[in-house]
Amino acid sequence: MTCPLLYRLRVIDKVPEPPSPAATRGSVVHAVLERLFDAPAGQRTPEAARALLRPEWQRLLEKRPELAGLFPDDVDGAELGRWLAEAERLIEGWFRLEDPNRLEPAERELYVETELESGLRLRGYVDRVDVAPTGEVRIVDYKTGRAPARDYEGKAMFQMKFYALVLWRLRGVVPRRLQLVYLGGGGSVVSYDPDLADLQAVERKLLALWEAVQRALATGDWPATPNRLCDWCAHKTLCPAYGGTPPPYPLTVPTAPGAGDR
Repeated sequence: MTCPLLYRLRVIDKVPEPPSPAATRGSVVHAVLERLFDAPAGQRTPEAARALLRPEWQRLLEKRPELAGLFPDDVDGAELGRWLAEAERLIEGWFRLEDPNRLEPAERELYVETELESGLRLRGYVDRVDVAPTGEVRIVDYKTGRAPARDYEGKAMFQMKFYALVLWRLRGVVPRRLQLVYLGGGGSVVSYDPDLADLQAVERKLLALWEAVQRALATGDWPATPNRLCDWCAHKTLCPAYGGTPPPYPLTVPTAPGAGDR
């Protein structure tokens, strides 16, 4: 949806991307917020969350040793310390938005997968699923950035509607609420209550997107789409919009019938 060329470079060419300090910090913060619910209600405090921060960073580092390259010149550990301190501020800000002692998530970091009638398979990870005593379902996703401007809010909520669609197809229940918890920029919560028509519209959009992917696979045409996220793109040197050249297309493009006849 954002940039067909970026999709190609990531999914088809599988061009490696250097680890991002911001994305890695998001992974660590997510892990802390997930792990905090292992403690019983009453013990889910900011102090307990801070105590989880360095162990979760070490756990991630063991899984992905390449992350040590995030701070190559950090001889005295000061850069890592500042990075962890920012993660700590994000975690502390979460306590101003939600009280974890009043929550008992039904699911955390839930893997969901379903296949539509078309054969298209949808899958993803949901940060948190809350279920009310009366059965209503709330899907919650943590974002370590700041809330987007209103004009871009719909794009962020599309991800949540995607999760809602998968859960509806899996369980036959339309989630009551979709909730984005933004930890950056002082923190804020954005909620949306979907209905069945919303989810059916998302399904139609996903099918249209997949048809567009199939056409691009057949033609090899994956145009660059400059947008406000380009400044954070790891592939600008391969992007024609910035004077770069993509690698040779790794897939065979079928020749149209009669294309060689003259």
